Amino acid sequence: MQFLHGTNIDFLGKRKTLIYFSLIINVLGIVLPLVLGLKFGIDFTGGTEVGVELPGKANATAEIREIVEKGGISGIEIKSFGRDNQYLIRVPTDAYGAGVDVRNTVEERLQQSMSAETVKILMVNNIGAKVGSELRTAALIAVVLAIIAIMLYIAFRFEFTFGIGAAVAIIHDVLVTLAFVTIFSKLGILNLEMNTAMIAAFLTVIGFSVNDTVIIFDRVRENLEKHKAMNLIQLMNLSINETLSRTINTITTVVLVLLTMTLFGGEGLQGFAFTMLIGILTGAYSSIYIASAFVIWYIQNVQKKDIEGEYESQKSRLAKA
Repeated sequence: MQFLHGTNIDFLGKRKTLIYFSLIINVLGIVLPLVLGLKFGIDFTGGTEVGVELPGKANATAEIREIVEKGGISGIEIKSFGRDNQYLIRVPTDAYGAGVDVRNTVEERLQQSMSAETVKILMVNNIGAKVGSELRTAALIAVVLAIIAIMLYIAFRFEFTFGIGAAVAIIHDVLVTLAFVTIFSKLGILNLEMNTAMIAAFLTVIGFSVNDTVIIFDRVRENLEKHKAMNLIQLMNLSINETLSRTINTITTVVLVLLTMTLFGGEGLQGFAFTMLIGILTGAYSSIYIASAFVIWYIQNVQKKDIEGEYESQKSRLAKA
């Protein structure tokens, strides 16, 4: 099914304004995490995860927190884990003293306070601080290598200029998403923490973003053969309009799923779903505006080809006609 068939929207006409706007958001994506700080999960800081099942105790997060903290463990995080009566208790390393057995402490405290119930330990996961630090480094390397690999792929499949444009769009998506994650986390709107699931979301965003960019660039390549005399700006506008229906259909279906997961998926899925949601939306925006606009800027300013002047002259001739 095609929506918006035959559109003739001048997407690149306001590219300079939108690039400045994107630069501001990108700067925030760098500054905000440094100033406000990111909330790291125990995947990166080290700690212990204990999954428990409490029969007949649905939605008992506040009660569990009070019980466990009375046992001398503070700063814990509790999330829904599977069924309504299953919980994941996450305890950072600095929340308990040396020699404390988190599993036994949690189990004993819950058993004593809920004597009529049977406390079932579903899982225990211990992560050392050194392992957490190594995971942080590995996650950063993974993101950087993914961007470089995709840039080389686009450069090989199309042209070097297009590869750089795709890489710029991906970096833009990562920084914008990071800015929103930081803001929503610090304002307490959502409980978001930087963990392996969120890194997976960022890597997925990178892949999804480049998919949109490849679709547009592929149509640009086809149109370069069909309309050899057409100005590049006009040709890119044509290509974006021709792929617009496909972009909207794809983005809409994914966004609806991610929005549902963010609102109703529970805290365990919230970080992944929200990161993906923001990344998918900004990925569609960057594929249309940032990647194509950068290619035009590069050809105009680095390769010194006056495609913008040609485009304006062409528009003037059409207006007079």
